[in-house]
Amino acid sequence: MQLKVSSLAERPQMLGQVVRMATTWPEFLVHDAVGDTHYGRIATELPEHVLFAEDEHGDVVAHAHSVPFALAGEERGGLPARGWDQVLAWAFADRRRGTPPDTVSAISIVVAPHAQRGGLSALMLSAMRDNARAHGFDEVVAPVRPSAKHLEPHTPMDEYAFRKRPDGLPHDPWLRVHVRAGGVIEAVASASMTVSASPAEWRGWTGLPFDTEGLVEVPGGLVPVHCEPGRGYAVYVEPNVWVRHPL
Repeated sequence: MQLKVSSLAERPQMLGQVVRMATTWPEFLVHDAVGDTHYGRIATELPEHVLFAEDEHGDVVAHAHSVPFALAGEERGGLPARGWDQVLAWAFADRRRGTPPDTVSAISIVVAPHAQRGGLSALMLSAMRDNARAHGFDEVVAPVRPSAKHLEPHTPMDEYAFRKRPDGLPHDPWLRVHVRAGGVIEAVASASMTVSASPAEWRGWTGLPFDTEGLVEVPGGLVPVHCEPGRGYAVYVEPNVWVRHPL
């Protein structure tokens, strides 16, 4: 497959193809309130931080979103436990206030279903790193969603994130790609994404009954959902893994 990687700043006419590209994200993930508020703004307000790969037919087969934000400072300084949600909120708050960014955070790397297992995720990660460097940054951080954690929803992320193979590389395939690219696993973002909704909404997203109090495993979930049908809500709090990429 012959691929061409560009940014939306370079080729804004590709916006429609980028946002319409099919994904394999679980339906419930797109209902994270912070992501629902800010994710779509990246392509229109920060197009230089949206990269996409197109094949020889001109079809978009992968895209990568990132955001610049200010990590240094007395009120911040460390990578937040609220991970993905927090850096999205910080990035657009900084943009509104005119605060100069000092770091780039990865937000997503998505490969079209038919193009998976072809090394595109590693290609887009490398392109994201190069793009951050080209814009004058010396570090990319990433609140990584481990790709095989959904197979072990009851395993604590603190244990899973640091599990290694005999060769010393991470057990998880997506974490392994990050480490091979030069990333260093730093910490767990214990509450990186939050989806809270009624049991009826969860039923619509998952096809599961959500009629019993307790923990409910859902397809694609890294941890179970806490269901309280008597109180009318169910909450999913997803942990991610912070990886630092010095450039």
